[in-house]
Amino acid sequence: MSRYKVAIAGATGAVGREMMKVLEERDFPVSELIPLASERSEGHRLEFRNREVVVRRLKPDSFAGVDIALFSPGASVSREFAPHAARAGAVVIDNSSAFRMEHDCPLVVPEVNPKDVELALKGRRIIANPNCSTIQLVVVMKPLHDAAGLERVVVSTYQSVSGAGQKGIDELEHQARALFNMAEIVPQKFPHRIAFNLLPEIGKDSGNGYTDEEMKMVNESRKIMGLPHLPVSATCVRVPIFFCHSEAAHLTFRKPLTPDQAREILRKSPGVKVVDDLKEHIYPMPILGAGDDDTLVGRIRTDLSAPNTLALFVVSDNLRKGAATNAVQIAELLARDYADKLSAKA
Repeated sequence: MSRYKVAIAGATGAVGREMMKVLEERDFPVSELIPLASERSEGHRLEFRNREVVVRRLKPDSFAGVDIALFSPGASVSREFAPHAARAGAVVIDNSSAFRMEHDCPLVVPEVNPKDVELALKGRRIIANPNCSTIQLVVVMKPLHDAAGLERVVVSTYQSVSGAGQKGIDELEHQARALFNMAEIVPQKFPHRIAFNLLPEIGKDSGNGYTDEEMKMVNESRKIMGLPHLPVSATCVRVPIFFCHSEAAHLTFRKPLTPDQAREILRKSPGVKVVDDLKEHIYPMPILGAGDDDTLVGRIRTDLSAPNTLALFVVSDNLRKGAATNAVQIAELLARDYADKLSAKA
């Protein structure tokens, strides 16, 4: 079996560390791992497969001989350095928003649109990893769309603080401790206190009454599903939990689809786990989804307000399937089906 030289840009961040963990757990064939980060993290030591690897400074010439470059350093850094990696011969899998809506960069969820990677291999060699909330939604929507024809989506999200990175995690922890100790709270990462609160604002104002997080769900869902005119309305809410995003989705179809039919379809769908027995208090929850690479779906029921519409609840670990695992699954797809297109197999 071929083995691959893999670089991780943003290796010391929450998603970068999770990428290392997922590569190890899924036994991806790594010949050499190159952890890259900013100057302040240079020289730090991380553990990979029971060995220490030394973090190197991210530079334009960091990608010599690299086959696959996993990026999670933020959009501005990805825009600067991902093209250098691609020109060096690597295939870039970028977790930021930098390239998601560019026409020559595919936006890939392997369970949904695996063939789209071919666009990158023929051109820029940059594959975009979708937004975490979009990933879990389309994994559930795709098999139902194939069965009944999706016509409209209304979704509300309940997104954990880890979606805002390590600073979001730290802020919730510090604020919770401060509240219990009757100490003053000064929000830094979020615009208001997040501990024991909800913030119906994720991302910047996009200018149309929606945040850019909400517009990501609209535009990315359309691109991944290949449905450019699909009506999608999203409301994104930050909630005071550490890990896992949850979503309440209402999906309208062209043809009738019963809850039992939907459950049967989803039970057979890759990457999906049906968790649905209301009488027994069984349904998706963040405490069940944390650490799981599957997307959990339950509370599947007929929407009483609209014909041919199902309501359901979706939970996924945003650091895993919503980021690191999806990126590694794309790398697995490349290694399995497009090994001849990777630059410098060891």
